Amino acid sequence: MSASEKAKAKTEQTVGKVEKEVGGAVGNERIAAEGESKEAKGDLRAAKEKGKDALKN
Repeated sequence: MSASEKAKAKTEQTVGKVEKEVGGAVGNERIAAEGESKEAKGDLRAAKEKGKDALKN
C-alpha cells in the first residue's frame, strides 16, 4: 500500500469516526451520516490498496 494512500485512508477513517460520534452526541443526524460515509470511504480505500498489494505478490 502506498504511504500516501494509506495515510488518506486512515485520515478518512478517523475523521469519519469523530464526525459520527460528535453528530450522535449532539443529535445532528446529518453530521453523523456524513461521518459514517467518510469512515466507509476510508475503509474502501484501505481495502482497495490491500487488494493491490496482494496482487503484486
